[in-house]
Amino acid sequence: MSFPELKNTLFLDTLAGKETPRPPVWMMRQAGRYLPEYMAIKEKYSFFERVKTPELASEITIQPIDIVGTDAAILFSDILVLIECLDIEVQLKPGFGPYLPDPVRTAERVEQIKIIPAEEQLSYVYDALTLTRKELDGRVPLIGFAGAPWTLFCYLVEGQGSKTFSTAKSFLFSQPKAGKKLLEMMTKITINYLHQQVKAGAQALQIFESWAAALGPDDFKEYALPCLKAIAAEDYGVPLIMFCKDAEWAYSEFSELNVTGLGIGWGCTPEKAREFANGIVVQGNFDPSKLLCDPEVIQREATEMINRFGPQHYVANLGHGILPNVPVENAKAFVDAVKNYRS
Repeated sequence: MSFPELKNTLFLDTLAGKETPRPPVWMMRQAGRYLPEYMAIKEKYSFFERVKTPELASEITIQPIDIVGTDAAILFSDILVLIECLDIEVQLKPGFGPYLPDPVRTAERVEQIKIIPAEEQLSYVYDALTLTRKELDGRVPLIGFAGAPWTLFCYLVEGQGSKTFSTAKSFLFSQPKAGKKLLEMMTKITINYLHQQVKAGAQALQIFESWAAALGPDDFKEYALPCLKAIAAEDYGVPLIMFCKDAEWAYSEFSELNVTGLGIGWGCTPEKAREFANGIVVQGNFDPSKLLCDPEVIQREATEMINRFGPQHYVANLGHGILPNVPVENAKAFVDAVKNYRS
C-alpha cells in the first residue's frame, strides 16, 4: 500500500533521535470535544457512529491539523473498542461514560471468553487509518494507539469508570490466576491490534496506561508491567510511545522497556522526567487546565516548559487530554508557542 510522501517529518525525526530546529507538538485528545466543528458532527451522530464510520473518524482526526496546526494527527477512536474482540458489549452512556452490561468478574467467566481476531472485529479502525493517511496527504504523520491491558482490565471487570477500581483490584488480588490470564489475553490482542494499525497506515503508536495509579508500585510490577514489556518487545516498524497517567514512580520502569518515547504527566518535573527516561525521548507535560489561562500566560508557560525539558529529543504535549472547555484560540496559542520556539 502506497501513501503520499511525508512533508512534516519533525515528530518522527525527534522520535528517531535526530536533531531538530524545534520540538514537535501535538495534544492528547486533540481530535474532538473542544472544537466547534467536532461538536457539529456530534449533534448528528452518536459516539460509536463517529468512531465506527471511517469517513467521520477521518474528518474528526484531521480537524485539529487544519484548525490548530499540530505536527501530528492521532486517530479519533477509543481504547475500549478493543474489548469488542472479547465479544463483550461496550456502551457509552451520555453523562455517565463507558458501561459494560456484562462485566467479567469470575474465573469461570474468563474461561468462557471468546476471542474475535482484531483484524476481523475492528476493520473500521483500519479503514479509518488508511483513509486518514491518504487524506492527510503527507502534511503530518498519523499516530495509532491502544489502551494498556491493565487499563482495559479495569473496565472489563468494573463495568464502568471508577475513582478506585476497587472491584477490578479485588478480582485481581483474590483470583490472581484468572486475573493474569485475562491480562495475558488483552496483551496478545493488543499486540495484534497494533501490528494491524501499522499495516493500515499508522506511522507511530502510543499506549495509554490510564489507570496505572490504581495499583501500588509492587502490584504494578507484578501484574501490569509484564504486559507492557511484552507489548514493547514487539517490532512494529514504527516508534512506540508509552504514556502512564498519574504514576510517576513507574517511569523508571518504562526506561527499561523497548520504547521510543515516554509520555510524562504534569505531576513530574521536567528534570526528574529526563532522569527517569535515561536517554529516551520524552513527551509532555503541560497541565491542560493551564490552557484556560490568557494566551500570553500559555505562551510563557509553554516556553518555560521547553526550556526545562530541553528542546532536543522532546515532544511538546499535554500531561493528559485537552479539556472540553478550552477555547480553540488558547489551544492554538499553546501550539504556536512551541512552533515559534527557538533555542
